[in-house]
Amino acid sequence: MKTQTSETFTVRVDATTKERLEKLAESTGRSRSFLASEAITQFLDANEWQVEGIRAAIRAVDAGEAIPHEDVRKWVESWDTADETPAP
Repeated sequence: MKTQTSETFTVRVDATTKERLEKLAESTGRSRSFLASEAITQFLDANEWQVEGIRAAIRAVDAGEAIPHEDVRKWVESWDTADETPAP
């Protein structure tokens, strides 16, 4: 298994956030650095995925691969009716 090296950088937080982090670190037996690193990794995972999804959608629209809003609206309005239409 390959071990990754870590690097240090400084993050400024307000006093309340620092206190919360210290309490959580103490109660979990983890270091503040470990918890902050985990939180940053999770934030990046969520946001990188979301930004890439937005970029992919923009590329699809630019390529003319989008479904017109009116078609989607009519489809959604048909849900749970006797005349429910298939997805556009």
